[in-house]
Amino acid sequence: MSVIDTIKEQIESNTILLYMKGTPRFPQCGFSSRSSEALMACGEKFAFVNILENQEIRAELPKYANWPTFPQLWVNGELVGGCDIICEMAASGDLEALIKAAASADDSAQSE
Repeated sequence: MSVIDTIKEQIESNTILLYMKGTPRFPQCGFSSRSSEALMACGEKFAFVNILENQEIRAELPKYANWPTFPQLWVNGELVGGCDIICEMAASGDLEALIKAAASADDSAQSE
């Protein structure tokens, strides 16, 4: 499986996915820290990929996403954006609405 195939599979398999430096409990940069905190404040489970542990994904994802920086938040297979967008959406309440709607739809699909 190519790195791009792996990235596609991760995005398709996880309704809410954050590519970040470190982990939500131990973020390795301020941007990843703020982004994961904003997501955790929404109260829903989300998947994450620590790009520091996978240099191939770290190298290829910016090209695939056409987004040069990390973190990257993907919801329902769509790139939402990076730290600035995540934090702006959190401040306006849009992030929680997006995350709760995605999690609710995912829960409905899994219970069918």
